[in-house]
Amino acid sequence: MKVTRTAFRIAQALAKEITMKSFSLTGFRTVTLLVAWAIAAPAQTFTTLHSFGGIGDGAAPYTGLVGDHAGNVYGTTLGGGPDSAGAVFKITNATTGNSETVLHFFTFADGGDPQSTLIRDKEGNLYGTALLGGAYSYGSVFKLDTAGKITVLYSFTGGADGWGPIARLLRDPEGTLYGTTLQGGTFNAGVVFKLDVTGKETVLYNFAGGADGRWPAGGLIRDEENNFYGVTEYGGTFDFGIVFKLDTAGNETVLHTFAGGEDGGYPNGPLVRDAAGNLYGTTHEEGTFRAGVIFKIDPSGQETILHTFDRSDGLAGSGNLIADEEGNLYGVTNGGGSYGYGVAFRLDPSGNLSLLHSFNGGTDGSFPWGGLIRDNAGNLYGTTSSGGAFDLGTAFKLTP
Repeated sequence: MKVTRTAFRIAQALAKEITMKSFSLTGFRTVTLLVAWAIAAPAQTFTTLHSFGGIGDGAAPYTGLVGDHAGNVYGTTLGGGPDSAGAVFKITNATTGNSETVLHFFTFADGGDPQSTLIRDKEGNLYGTALLGGAYSYGSVFKLDTAGKITVLYSFTGGADGWGPIARLLRDPEGTLYGTTLQGGTFNAGVVFKLDVTGKETVLYNFAGGADGRWPAGGLIRDEENNFYGVTEYGGTFDFGIVFKLDTAGNETVLHTFAGGEDGGYPNGPLVRDAAGNLYGTTHEEGTFRAGVIFKIDPSGQETILHTFDRSDGLAGSGNLIADEEGNLYGVTNGGGSYGYGVAFRLDPSGNLSLLHSFNGGTDGSFPWGGLIRDNAGNLYGTTSSGGAFDLGTAFKLTP
């Protein structure tokens, strides 16, 4: 069976109206469930940088953006283009949204339906994965150079090497790329892989689909000792997903197994790690109100729920958190808010969640999935998977 687009669009959870309580993140005790008021943030200015139109410029950007030092941002769309296989795009001078340029249309031979956020090297080359397509139709890893030339670095075969890459890559100083696939591998539960500069793929870990997790949808982060950290969307003792660590010898440690209910379930985005080794992320569902949670895992494996979403302050966190210098966390949900189309939020170190924007499903877009990036001035940038002038998604900017 091959991957289909709809297989990875998780159904939005339902939520109930709730009363929230405030808390402080300082001086944690053994409390495992903490919730906070969702408060209105200071006035934000929202700008739609681009509304996607389909064949000519791409459609349905499910991924986040990556920026350069000149103020341009880059991303991918799931569909659009002559072959409806997606595109790589650039928005020049994203502070004003001057123009969108398509850098590449996918043909399925080189990949199709890209759903991972791009990464960029110091020379300006872009790297990413495509969920489908490639030589065997099971996905690809690609490089797009500054002249717009695409190179397929690896095509997954659908077997022991994995298939269905959906998460953002990591790249080390030597140019080696690291990533995950949703399925394939020895047990067809996904793999962690390495791709060297010659195009040789090595599977670093095969998920067995049980207590060790399955469907590693969130991508990887790495610490100073070169250990990897990530999440699986399913698996674990209760099949609600896990947080894992993978050491340099390929040994996996399950740091947390989600149990559903108040604990959260189905994490699907990359983690954020602070200087003390704490890990932060979101779950797409579950929590007290079945709308997802923001969680913290300390180095001992203790989980603390930093925020439990309800429909009014967001529904279904999409992962992809970022942090600023003050310890605030920023992200999006792909549902909920004032109009039901998702929100952009900030969670401060005291545990207060501020709604930065509630998407209304019109020209501002709807259902953001890809998370946010932040520039030196504090501006936030992201995408929505639908809405906009043509209901095919937008790229947007939020000013402080």
